[in-house]
Amino acid sequence: MSLLLPFTTHGLRITAPEPELLRRLARTKAVLFDWDGVFNDGFKDADGGSPFSEVGSMGVNLLRFALWLRNGHLPKAAVITGQHNPYAERFAQRERLHGVYMGFTNKPEAFDAFLAKHGLQADEVAFFFDDVLDLPVASRCGLRIMIGSPVTAWLVEQVISRGEVDIVTSNSGGNNGLREATDAVMALLGVGRDVLAHRAGYTEAYQRYLGERQAVVPDIVRNAR
Repeated sequence: MSLLLPFTTHGLRITAPEPELLRRLARTKAVLFDWDGVFNDGFKDADGGSPFSEVGSMGVNLLRFALWLRNGHLPKAAVITGQHNPYAERFAQRERLHGVYMGFTNKPEAFDAFLAKHGLQADEVAFFFDDVLDLPVASRCGLRIMIGSPVTAWLVEQVISRGEVDIVTSNSGGNNGLREATDAVMALLGVGRDVLAHRAGYTEAYQRYLGERQAVVPDIVRNAR
């Protein structure tokens, strides 16, 4: 039975057989996120800020815990965004991401810095994204998850034809598509039931993970250009 059946029956799309997705996921040591259109609907205030949903935030936390359970250590995690966004910085600080790279309209610069900082290969990264500026990074990552939307239906088809995406959500960023994406990847990992049991029970294992997570000091990188 398909691990993604609960998702594909509600519109999630995959571009490769599940065994291939599992092969890609087996190498994953890091999770990387675009911000606008992923954590939110993409609208910004006058200062360039855009918020996040607690539903998506929990999804990110559960996915990091799932990878911790599978790999035995904390996955690297970061945000790359083209804006200097105080909400993204606050999120990184609160959730103890390893970094937030702000002001990078040429996102491969931030991606290369993230890889070098943590000694990662590009194919060891799962990347969550939604739009054109993300494609130079998506094309290099091992697992590519695109947050879909009815208004980007044409773009989604182009990205699929270019071979730069593995999973496309049915929900947009403004409709908690990030949570759909993180839950789908967690389902592929095959540890979803354990994740829920540990988190709901606030078990010793979850507390060890949380202790490791809270010890992370986020790297706040601001591109001056």
